Amino acid sequence: MLRNNMKKINIQRAYYQFRHKYLTTNNVVVAIGLVIAAGFIWSSLDVMERNYTLQKEMDDKSRELIVAQLDKSSAELEQRYYQTDEYKELAVRQRLGLGSAGESVLILSADSTTKTNNTSTSTATVATGQKGNFWQWVDFLSGKNIKNISK
Repeated sequence: MLRNNMKKINIQRAYYQFRHKYLTTNNVVVAIGLVIAAGFIWSSLDVMERNYTLQKEMDDKSRELIVAQLDKSSAELEQRYYQTDEYKELAVRQRLGLGSAGESVLILSADSTTKTNNTSTSTATVATGQKGNFWQWVDFLSGKNIKNISK
């Protein structure tokens, strides 16, 4: 019984000290202020995050708009090019094989072109087939292949 009373007294003493030491008006006001400040900071961070995502979306949309405007202007330029006389002349030359006044057109038969292409390809293969890949690249970059082709 004495122990129960001592425990009760110790609990009451601890409660009294806690109430008078920590639960003062100043401490309660400070705690409420900290809770309000934490809420303000939390909502500010939330708003900043939302603004950041919205700004990112706006930047993406503006980039898409710029790309669409560039595509539109490119298509307009291409359309204007197709309406020029220069394009029309090139298209007629390519499709119909016609030339301008004073030009002569040389038409080769299909047999002669395949024979010359086959012989030149086979000689080029023989000439380059003897060297390794590295030396072929060295010859190509130094321009030695141009000298061999022109001979």
